[in-house]
Amino acid sequence: MELTEAVLTRRSRKDLAEPAPDTAEFTALLQAAASAPDHGRLRPWRWVLLRGAQRSLLGAAFAAHAPAPARDRAAAKARRAPLLASVVFAPRRDTSVPEWEQLAATAGVVHSLELLLHDRGWGSIWRTGREVDSPVVRETLGVAPDEKLLGWLYIGTPPPEQQEQSEPETGEREEGGGTSTQGNGAAPGPRAALRPGAPRRVPKRTAPVDALVSTALPPYPPSAGTAPAASSLRRRSAS
Repeated sequence: MELTEAVLTRRSRKDLAEPAPDTAEFTALLQAAASAPDHGRLRPWRWVLLRGAQRSLLGAAFAAHAPAPARDRAAAKARRAPLLASVVFAPRRDTSVPEWEQLAATAGVVHSLELLLHDRGWGSIWRTGREVDSPVVRETLGVAPDEKLLGWLYIGTPPPEQQEQSEPETGEREEGGGTSTQGNGAAPGPRAALRPGAPRRVPKRTAPVDALVSTALPPYPPSAGTAPAASSLRRRSAS
Protein backbone atom coordinates (compact mmCIF):
# COMPACT_ATOMS: atom_id res chain seq x y z
CA MET A 1 0.00 0.00 0.00
CA GLU A 2 1.38 3.42 -0.93
CA LEU A 3 1.58 6.18 1.66
CA THR A 4 -1.08 8.37 0.04
CA GLU A 5 -3.46 5.43 -0.19
CA ALA A 6 -2.87 4.56 3.47
CA VAL A 7 -3.61 8.14 4.57
CA LEU A 8 -6.75 8.42 2.43
CA THR A 9 -8.23 5.01 3.26
CA ARG A 10 -7.56 4.70 6.98
CA ARG A 11 -10.81 4.70 8.99
CA SER A 12 -11.87 4.12 12.58
CA ARG A 13 -13.23 0.60 13.06
CA LYS A 14 -15.59 -0.12 15.95
CA ASP A 15 -16.12 -3.83 15.28
CA LEU A 16 -12.85 -5.66 15.81
CA ALA A 17 -12.39 -9.40 16.22
CA GLU A 18 -9.53 -11.87 16.50
CA PRO A 19 -6.79 -11.99 15.48
CA ALA A 20 -4.73 -8.99 16.55
CA PRO A 21 -1.02 -8.34 16.06
CA ASP A 22 1.18 -10.17 18.53
CA THR A 23 3.55 -8.26 20.81
CA ALA A 24 6.52 -8.69 18.47
CA GLU A 25 4.65 -7.21 15.50
CA PHE A 26 3.17 -4.41 17.61
CA THR A 27 6.63 -3.48 18.91
CA ALA A 28 8.12 -3.55 15.40
CA LEU A 29 5.40 -1.22 14.14
CA LEU A 30 5.86 1.05 17.15
CA GLN A 31 9.59 1.17 16.43
CA ALA A 32 8.75 2.50 12.97
CA ALA A 33 6.12 4.92 14.33
CA ALA A 34 8.72 6.31 16.75
CA SER A 35 10.38 8.02 13.78
CA ALA A 36 7.61 10.64 13.96
CA PRO A 37 8.79 14.17 14.90
CA ASP A 38 10.04 14.13 18.50
CA HIS A 39 12.05 17.13 19.69
CA GLY A 40 15.08 15.75 21.53
CA ARG A 41 14.14 12.15 20.73
CA LEU A 42 12.67 11.90 24.23
CA ARG A 43 10.03 9.25 23.56
CA PRO A 44 7.79 10.66 26.31
CA TRP A 45 5.34 7.76 26.16
CA ARG A 46 4.88 4.14 27.03
CA TRP A 47 2.34 1.42 26.26
CA VAL A 48 0.53 -1.22 28.31
CA LEU A 49 -0.90 -4.01 26.15
CA LEU A 50 -3.98 -5.89 27.39
CA ARG A 51 -5.32 -9.16 26.01
CA GLY A 52 -7.56 -11.97 27.17
CA ALA A 53 -8.43 -11.94 30.87
CA GLN A 54 -6.48 -8.70 31.39
CA ARG A 55 -9.29 -6.93 29.56
CA SER A 56 -11.77 -8.20 32.16
CA LEU A 57 -9.70 -6.60 34.89
CA LEU A 58 -9.73 -3.31 33.02
CA GLY A 59 -13.47 -3.72 32.47
CA ALA A 60 -13.97 -4.14 36.21
CA ALA A 61 -12.07 -0.89 36.71
CA PHE A 62 -14.31 0.80 34.09
CA ALA A 63 -17.37 -0.37 36.02
CA ALA A 64 -16.07 0.71 39.43
CA HIS A 65 -17.51 4.24 39.19
CA ALA A 66 -20.47 3.51 36.92
CA PRO A 67 -24.04 3.59 38.26
CA ALA A 68 -25.28 0.10 39.18
CA PRO A 69 -27.56 -0.31 36.10
CA ALA A 70 -24.67 0.62 33.77
CA ARG A 71 -21.87 -1.46 35.25
CA ASP A 72 -22.20 -4.43 32.91
CA ARG A 73 -22.18 -2.15 29.90
CA ALA A 74 -19.16 -0.23 31.23
CA ALA A 75 -17.26 -3.46 31.84
CA ALA A 76 -18.04 -4.70 28.33
CA LYS A 77 -16.21 -1.73 26.80
CA ALA A 78 -12.92 -3.45 27.53
CA ARG A 79 -13.83 -6.44 25.35
CA ARG A 80 -14.57 -4.57 22.14
CA ALA A 81 -11.28 -5.69 20.58
CA PRO A 82 -8.78 -8.51 21.15
CA LEU A 83 -5.95 -6.05 21.88
CA LEU A 84 -6.18 -2.87 23.92
CA ALA A 85 -3.00 -0.81 23.72
CA SER A 86 -3.04 1.69 26.57
CA VAL A 87 -1.36 4.99 25.64
CA VAL A 88 0.47 6.56 28.59
CA PHE A 89 1.97 10.03 28.24
CA ALA A 90 5.12 10.16 30.38
CA PRO A 91 6.55 13.67 30.01
CA ARG A 92 10.27 14.05 30.62
CA ARG A 93 11.26 16.61 33.23
CA ASP A 94 15.03 16.51 32.61
CA THR A 95 14.80 18.57 29.43
CA SER A 96 14.10 22.05 28.14
CA VAL A 97 11.53 20.67 25.68
CA PRO A 98 8.13 21.99 26.86
CA GLU A 99 5.46 19.52 27.85
CA TRP A 100 3.10 20.59 25.05
CA GLU A 101 5.74 19.60 22.47
CA GLN A 102 6.16 16.23 24.16
CA LEU A 103 2.38 15.69 24.09
CA ALA A 104 2.29 16.63 20.39
CA ALA A 105 5.10 14.12 19.73
CA THR A 106 3.14 11.41 21.53
CA ALA A 107 0.02 12.08 19.45
CA GLY A 108 2.18 11.93 16.33
CA VAL A 109 3.48 8.49 17.28
CA VAL A 110 -0.06 7.20 17.88
CA HIS A 111 -1.26 8.42 14.50
CA SER A 112 1.79 7.02 12.71
CA LEU A 113 1.19 3.69 14.44
CA GLU A 114 -2.40 3.64 13.22
CA LEU A 115 -1.27 4.24 9.63
CA LEU A 116 1.23 1.39 9.95
CA LEU A 117 -1.43 -0.91 11.41
CA HIS A 118 -3.68 -0.01 8.49
CA ASP A 119 -0.88 -0.75 6.03
CA ARG A 120 -0.59 -4.23 7.60
CA GLY A 121 -4.34 -4.83 7.29
CA TRP A 122 -5.33 -4.36 10.94
CA GLY A 123 -8.28 -2.32 12.18
CA SER A 124 -7.98 0.19 15.01
CA ILE A 125 -9.78 2.96 16.83
CA TRP A 126 -8.48 5.40 19.45
CA ARG A 127 -10.93 5.57 22.34
CA THR A 128 -10.94 7.85 25.38
CA GLY A 129 -13.68 8.75 27.87
CA ARG A 130 -13.94 9.73 31.51
CA GLU A 131 -12.23 6.43 32.39
CA VAL A 132 -8.83 7.94 31.55
CA ASP A 133 -9.05 10.02 34.73
CA SER A 134 -10.42 7.25 36.96
CA PRO A 135 -8.09 6.56 39.92
CA VAL A 136 -9.05 2.86 39.78
CA VAL A 137 -8.26 2.61 36.06
CA ARG A 138 -4.98 4.49 36.48
CA GLU A 139 -3.95 2.25 39.34
CA THR A 140 -4.91 -0.89 37.45
CA LEU A 141 -2.57 0.13 34.62
CA GLY A 142 0.16 1.43 36.91
CA VAL A 143 -0.07 5.03 35.69
CA ALA A 144 2.16 7.23 37.85
CA PRO A 145 0.93 10.55 39.34
CA ASP A 146 3.02 12.56 36.87
CA GLU A 147 1.78 10.58 33.85
CA LYS A 148 -1.42 11.00 31.85
CA LEU A 149 -3.52 8.22 30.37
CA LEU A 150 -4.46 9.20 26.80
CA GLY A 151 -6.85 6.32 26.17
CA TRP A 152 -6.54 3.06 24.27
CA LEU A 153 -5.91 1.91 20.76
CA TYR A 154 -8.41 -0.89 20.21
CA ILE A 155 -6.80 -3.19 17.65
CA GLY A 156 -8.01 -6.26 15.78
CA THR A 157 -9.53 -7.50 12.54
CA PRO A 158 -12.52 -5.63 11.03
CA PRO A 159 -15.40 -7.63 9.53
CA PRO A 160 -15.39 -8.05 5.73
CA GLU A 161 -18.42 -5.81 5.24
CA GLN A 162 -16.48 -2.84 6.66
CA GLN A 163 -13.52 -3.22 4.36
CA GLU A 164 -14.93 -1.01 1.62
CA GLN A 165 -16.64 1.54 3.83
CA SER A 166 -15.34 5.09 3.77
CA GLU A 167 -16.76 6.92 6.76
CA PRO A 168 -15.85 10.58 7.34
CA GLU A 169 -13.29 11.09 10.10
CA THR A 170 -15.06 13.49 12.45
CA GLY A 171 -14.29 11.81 15.79
CA GLU A 172 -17.07 9.84 17.45
CA ARG A 173 -18.33 11.07 20.81
CA GLU A 174 -17.94 8.31 23.40
CA GLU A 175 -20.31 7.75 26.28
CA GLY A 176 -18.79 9.49 29.25
CA GLY A 177 -17.53 12.56 27.41
CA GLY A 178 -14.62 11.16 25.39
CA THR A 179 -14.07 10.70 21.71
CA SER A 180 -13.15 7.88 19.39
CA THR A 181 -10.69 8.79 16.67
CA GLN A 182 -8.66 7.09 13.98
CA GLY A 183 -8.53 3.53 12.65
CA ASN A 184 -8.28 1.27 9.61
CA GLY A 185 -10.28 -0.54 6.96
CA ALA A 186 -8.53 -3.16 4.85
CA ALA A 187 -8.64 -6.86 5.50
CA PRO A 188 -5.54 -8.41 7.06
CA GLY A 189 -3.10 -9.38 4.34
CA PRO A 190 0.47 -10.63 4.12
CA ARG A 191 2.59 -9.21 6.91
CA ALA A 192 5.37 -7.76 4.77
CA ALA A 193 8.62 -6.99 6.54
CA LEU A 194 9.18 -3.34 7.41
CA ARG A 195 11.69 -1.62 5.17
CA PRO A 196 13.84 0.52 7.44
CA GLY A 197 15.71 3.46 6.00
CA ALA A 198 19.22 4.54 6.87
CA PRO A 199 20.12 4.07 10.56
CA ARG A 200 19.49 7.17 12.66
CA ARG A 201 21.64 8.35 15.52
CA VAL A 202 19.71 7.86 18.75
CA PRO A 203 20.72 9.90 21.81
CA LYS A 204 21.95 7.87 24.76
CA ARG A 205 19.06 9.13 26.87
CA THR A 206 16.50 7.71 24.42
CA ALA A 207 14.90 4.55 25.79
CA PRO A 208 14.68 1.56 23.44
CA VAL A 209 11.14 1.04 22.14
CA ASP A 210 10.81 -2.50 23.51
CA ALA A 211 11.48 -1.14 27.00
CA LEU A 212 8.45 1.14 26.60
CA VAL A 213 5.99 -1.69 25.88
CA SER A 214 4.60 -3.70 28.79
CA THR A 215 2.36 -6.76 28.59
CA ALA A 216 1.95 -7.21 32.36
CA LEU A 217 -0.20 -5.27 34.78
CA PRO A 218 1.53 -4.01 37.93
CA PRO A 219 1.44 -6.17 41.07
CA TYR A 220 -0.71 -5.08 43.97
CA PRO A 221 -0.14 -3.18 46.05
CA PRO A 222 2.15 -1.14 43.74
CA SER A 223 2.84 1.34 46.53
CA ALA A 224 1.99 2.07 50.13
CA GLY A 225 -0.76 4.39 48.92
CA THR A 226 -2.70 1.81 46.96
CA ALA A 227 -6.43 2.38 47.03
CA PRO A 228 -8.34 -0.60 48.46
CA ALA A 229 -10.83 -0.50 45.57
CA ALA A 230 -8.35 -1.44 42.86
CA SER A 231 -6.66 -4.06 45.01
CA SER A 232 -9.98 -5.73 45.68
CA LEU A 233 -10.74 -5.69 41.95
CA ARG A 234 -7.52 -7.60 41.31
CA ARG A 235 -8.34 -10.21 43.96
CA ARG A 236 -11.86 -10.74 42.63
CA SER A 237 -10.59 -11.08 39.06
CA ALA A 238 -8.06 -13.71 40.13
CA SER A 239 -10.60 -15.77 42.06
